Amino acid sequence: MSDLFLLLVIILAALVYDFFNGFNDCANAIATTVSTRALSPRGAIALSRTLNFVGALSHTAVASTIGKGVIDPQYVDLPLVLMALIGAIAWTAFASFSGIPVSVSHSLIGGILGAGIAAAGIKSVMMHGVRKIAIAMLVSPLFGFLGGLLLIVLLSWFFKNSPPKKLNKNFKRLQILSAAWMSFSHGMNDAQNAMGIITMALVSYGALAAFKVPLWVMLACATVMGLGTSMGGWKVIKTMGSKMFKLQPVHGFSAETSAATVIAGMSLLGIPISTTHVISTAIMGAGSSTRLSAVRWGIVKNIVIAWIITIPASGGAAALIYLINQFLF
Repeated sequence: MSDLFLLLVIILAALVYDFFNGFNDCANAIATTVSTRALSPRGAIALSRTLNFVGALSHTAVASTIGKGVIDPQYVDLPLVLMALIGAIAWTAFASFSGIPVSVSHSLIGGILGAGIAAAGIKSVMMHGVRKIAIAMLVSPLFGFLGGLLLIVLLSWFFKNSPPKKLNKNFKRLQILSAAWMSFSHGMNDAQNAMGIITMALVSYGALAAFKVPLWVMLACATVMGLGTSMGGWKVIKTMGSKMFKLQPVHGFSAETSAATVIAGMSLLGIPISTTHVISTAIMGAGSSTRLSAVRWGIVKNIVIAWIITIPASGGAAALIYLINQFLF
């Protein structure tokens, strides 16, 4: 198999991965808006698709972390990149069709780690970058929960004399803005995963002398993610928007605003995090402000289990596929 053909396969696989990113993760950005009927599904998808595209073009710090901050570039070759992608795609596709809102970002990180360790051992791992990602995995959901909780408490106190019907009617309009902010921040972070992996492959192939995301890569990834948003994700929308907690517009606004702010902050630091983790915990925070029993913790438990096994599952799949490929070819 020629290196050029392998490069083309990687680009195609990265775009498939990006499609499932839109299919699964972009649903998180609009789930609460659809649940509260602030927007119709068609309108919410159009909003998310557009703002994800704009957010994806805003900067490339996260793409740089994905492309050169997980595995030492000296150990990266085209087969490693391809097997990392296949592992990530396999787990994300399974989760998406099962309606499980897993982290697509962490699926890719797991795939890169699994393929890298299988290829060159633990010495290939960039410990500083992995520690940064691991810390963000822990603190970003906590920030999401606290943000959702504190914002809904603040709004409840500030509007305590407003009739509930009028309050929710006004926040239904405001939720359009919070969904736009959530979609933009999602594009800032998750849309750059595929950009990072394609640019990694271009550097390994020799098409680029240094790691810098080309404009055509940015445009292609942003477009394919929008297509994924348009074509699927409804099971995840149902899980995120109604199964965990019966949302009112004020809860949806609080969850989206707090989650988007956390995601945007991490994106500016170049840290790939899970929008799923953050919006899920923000919904939990907003819901628990009413009473802890308002949150359906059984659904939450299933989601947390999926979070925990994502990196091992995608990493194990990538490592196994890499070793099989080495044995056969």
